[in-house]
Amino acid sequence: MTQQLLNDDEIVTELDISHLVIEDDTPVDNFQSEEQQRLLVEPLYSSKVLPTPFLAAANVGLFYKLKGDPIVPDVMLSLGVQRSEDYSQRRNRSYFVWEFGKVPDVCLEIVSNQEGDELVLSQKSHQKGKTVSKKDIYAQIGVRYYVVFDPLQQIQGPEEMNGALLRIWSIAADGYIELTPPEGITAVGQSVWLNGVGLGLTLWEGQFEEEITRLWLRWCDRDGQVIPTGAERANQAETRANQEETRANQAETRANQAEARARLLAEQLRALGINPDEIE
Repeated sequence: MTQQLLNDDEIVTELDISHLVIEDDTPVDNFQSEEQQRLLVEPLYSSKVLPTPFLAAANVGLFYKLKGDPIVPDVMLSLGVQRSEDYSQRRNRSYFVWEFGKVPDVCLEIVSNQEGDELVLSQKSHQKGKTVSKKDIYAQIGVRYYVVFDPLQQIQGPEEMNGALLRIWSIAADGYIELTPPEGITAVGQSVWLNGVGLGLTLWEGQFEEEITRLWLRWCDRDGQVIPTGAERANQAETRANQEETRANQAETRANQAEARARLLAEQLRALGINPDEIE
């Protein structure tokens, strides 16, 4: 890629990103966060609800400048971009804004503790000298939608979630404006439509990969119906097939019963000296 960057007198043909840490050994926060990330990524690919190409990824670095650390959203969605097939090149392994030509359309943060800086800086971050929260960064670089899901109600201060489980913001000329109502999303089944991506988000209570009912954040259609995972689609198809087979078996049973009744009636008529074949 040829572009002019930082120095008007120098034309570079490939940006030097050797100093950037694009992979490390830091694990995801916890099992629920990891499951939630997969639940927000897999259905977009298996259900084919978005026009291609698009990119949905979890826990991948978002590099928006050449110097400094990236921001790492729990989940991001970017429409109209194509991932490279060659992961041997470092520039293809993370989301470099200058490579994709745009910032993601949606960045989602799943709160797992009180130190994630999703909305305001934690005390520890202040001590480290940080000056901006994740929300501020996403607004500065122009991410269209910012989503914070706090399933365990970890950040409930007045400047944070303030009693809500889910809050969503949309970019405007002077920063973010909140799409969710003042009290946020607080109940299962409530949904918010993201018109710019053609999908909604809703709170859903159910089982995902284990026989335990939990609270989850799901993509949904305009009517609030969740976008199914590949496994859910397979189960639904199997259920429909079983229902069709049951209906076919029931129809066959009714036909056999009717035939048996007809034979019995014919035998009774013959016993009375009446030929059933001559009855019109």
